[in-house]
This record gives sequence, C-alpha cells and structure tokens, in this order.
Amino acid sequence: MIALGQFFFRYRNAVFPLMMLVALAIVRPRYSFGSPSSDWLVDAVGLVLIFAGQTLRVITIGYDYIRRGGRDGRVYAEGLVQGGVFAHCRNPLYLGNILMAIGFLVLIGHRGLMALGIPLVILVYTAIVAAEEDFLSREFGDRYADYRARVNRWYPQWRGFRQSVAPMRFNWRRVLAKEYNTLFGVLLLLLLIQTVTCLQEDAMTEARWMLCLAAGALLLASYITVRLFKKTGRLRP
Repeated sequence: MIALGQFFFRYRNAVFPLMMLVALAIVRPRYSFGSPSSDWLVDAVGLVLIFAGQTLRVITIGYDYIRRGGRDGRVYAEGLVQGGVFAHCRNPLYLGNILMAIGFLVLIGHRGLMALGIPLVILVYTAIVAAEEDFLSREFGDRYADYRARVNRWYPQWRGFRQSVAPMRFNWRRVLAKEYNTLFGVLLLLLLIQTVTCLQEDAMTEARWMLCLAAGALLLASYITVRLFKKTGRLRP
C-alpha cells in the first residue's frame, strides 16, 4: 500500500479530474433507476456529498493550511500541522476529495460505474494516506505517534472545534488562492453533467442552451479573474 500510495501521490492532483473525465467518456449520465421521479432524490444525495466535501476542504484551508506539496514527486512535509480542522481529523482534505468523487459518481447515476468507482476512489486515497503516514512516522517520530493516538484518520471528531479555531482568523484569500482550481473544476463538471444529460434526453431547448452557455462564460470569467488576482499578489494575506 505504501508503494502504491507513493505512485498515486505523484499524480494526486490529476487523479480526481481524470477519473471523472474517464467516467463521462465510458458512460453517459442517466436517470437513476431509469425513472425521472426517483432521479431527483439520488441527485440530491450526490449534490449533498459534493457540497459536504467541498465545504470541508474550504473550512480546512481557511483555518490552517497544510504544506504537503511533496518534493520531487515524493511525499514531503515541512512540519506537522495539528491546528484547525487537523485537530479533529488527520486527513480532512482527502476526506473531502473522497466525498466529492463519490458524489459525482452518484450524480452520474450508473450503478456499474458506482460499483467500480467508489472502491477505486477509496483505494487511491487510502494508499496515499499510507504513504504519507509512513513518511510522517519516520520524520516526526513520537510527535506524530501522539497525534495519531489523539486524532482519527478519517472520521472527524467535531467536539471542541469552536475552541480549536477561536484564536484563528478564517483566511478567505488563502482559500481562493489554494482552492480555486478545485472549486471551478467542480462547478464546470456539474455544468457538463447537466448539459450531457439534457442532450441525451433530448431536453436541450434553446433557452437551456443559452443558460448553459451563460453559466460557462461566467465560470470562465470568474476563473480568469481569480487567477489574475493570484498572479498579481492580490490574494496574499
């Protein structure tokens, strides 16, 4: 698992979008259980999972950012971050990724794809975490062993969260600077799924075409604006 995790870690930023693009290439979004009446409930579950995962990532980055960007494509950490959400869950960013990936698979609505994709998503991030834990154990020794003993790997223990973040200030600029690619990618994928579904069901009216084009243009303009702000230093604390 550690060796597998080291491989996936090298390509971790591409794993999620690549999986979703492959999923859309293999199957087309469809009504869940073949019925429009049941589809809205399944879609609601998918959207809740996506929203929960993205919200968890935003809260995590906003309070205490973890610098595990890797070095030469391998696991690396400058320090052991234990504040903010990391005081209540050791891997909140990866947990957010898992929730979003499962949410999109549910939203696409193909049962075979869910049966294959959900275990694969869990395997990928479990392996990455195994590789990171191996590095952190060797790098930080007893400090990390104590942290592991106090904080769950996946399930967040929210008790005392308010006290944990009380001395902190939520950093919206850091959220935009670090998370804008993920956020706009999520919104673009939602728009793509909706467009493909309407085309498949012959429900793409002229009004819906105009709405989809307007939404796409708005997303592109917003993305370019945030990226320019980041490049010009306006999102620095």
